[in-house]
Amino acid sequence: MLVLFNSLDELFRHIDCSDHGISRAVIQPWLGASPLGMAPINEELSFQLQMLDATQPRCPLQMDSEKPRSYLPKMPCSTPPYYPQAPLPNADSLEYYLRLSVETLFFTFYYMEGSRAQLLAAKALKKLSWRFHTKYLMWFQRHEEPKQITDDYEQGTYVYFDFEKWVQRKKEQFTFEYKYLEDKDFE
Repeated sequence: MLVLFNSLDELFRHIDCSDHGISRAVIQPWLGASPLGMAPINEELSFQLQMLDATQPRCPLQMDSEKPRSYLPKMPCSTPPYYPQAPLPNADSLEYYLRLSVETLFFTFYYMEGSRAQLLAAKALKKLSWRFHTKYLMWFQRHEEPKQITDDYEQGTYVYFDFEKWVQRKKEQFTFEYKYLEDKDFE
């Protein structure tokens, strides 16, 4: 038998189980989140509820997202069991990339475009005082202190990595305009 207490506006349900000699009160589940009862709906909450209702038909499916994988081979192949079958531990950490040679970092940056490896290579190059020039799409490093520094540029001798010839070159009297400096903080 189910009895509603009208004085508490249906907040509690009284269940009488006379067969077993037990009676109990059941609290509505929403009272656990709002113990003082329902709050009035203000304009902001109403707008949020409307937006939530509008997104309901477009909910992402579980297959729309997947757990990020640190390594996905482009051409998987079977290898003998005496070769490593899994990537090295911490191979996707900045500390690992800082131990690699500069040439390896450049290779990773230019040939693994859009990957986490490219991001980690860029972070490592920045920590090694290389700076990316967005106009020339090359990495530059000061060879010596600049001869001239202004608010807009600095001029001096730089070492840059020529990705077409795959060699580091020195450029004297180069003007590095700060507007072409990639200064995003990757942290």
